[in-house]
Amino acid sequence: MKHRTLSAVRLIAVFAAVYPAAAPCAAFPEASSPAPALSASRETSGCRGPLYWQSEINVFLRSDAAAFPPPSSVLFMGSSSIRLWDLKKYFPGLSVINRGFGGSCLAESTYYADRIAFPYRPRLIVLYSGENDIAALRTPEAVASDLAEFLAASASGLPGVPVVYISMKPSPARWQLWPRMREANAAAEAACGAAAGCSYVDAASAMLGPDGRPRPELFRPEDGLHMSDAGYRLWADILFPLLAAY
Repeated sequence: MKHRTLSAVRLIAVFAAVYPAAAPCAAFPEASSPAPALSASRETSGCRGPLYWQSEINVFLRSDAAAFPPPSSVLFMGSSSIRLWDLKKYFPGLSVINRGFGGSCLAESTYYADRIAFPYRPRLIVLYSGENDIAALRTPEAVASDLAEFLAASASGLPGVPVVYISMKPSPARWQLWPRMREANAAAEAACGAAAGCSYVDAASAMLGPDGRPRPELFRPEDGLHMSDAGYRLWADILFPLLAAY
């Protein structure tokens, strides 16, 4: 599918779709060699580095060994906004895999893609990452470059599998970073546009109120960063028509 940029306004009308359950498949063996190492400069750029998350990745691998996810599922990847999302609640009837971890940065999803993406043979990847990169003082250009690397790795490891990239969200806790996140979203949209099979979804616009600031009801009051049920419902309503199209 060609690159598309999709706004919340265009996607908010949800239509029903039937998702047949996929048959289970045998587990893939654990990779015999580590994923390619990131450069030293990447690891010291403000993000924690991939080895910091090894224990969380090991939890995924143990889960896979016990019950491997069915093929042709929709794979959600990225940072804590994905990790905290109860996907089965918001996408009933859809075979989904949640491989969000962290606090992670975008390059860290790329690093572990051979462990927590390629073996599953998904029909679609939904990615939310980059916000923590900006919080770690990485530049919008660096985030776009990391997204391009993720898309190249995905195209190599999962040929023909499309990627949906969700724009970085404006949140009360990180409102001071929103100008840089807005720049990073524009750069990420351009990176997505340069890659075959990538769709950029503007979820950010729908998360701003009439005053141009984040809608407080979309966020957990205890931190103003992670989303409430209302925030996840908004994302699900935005994404559902697109997922049904694949």
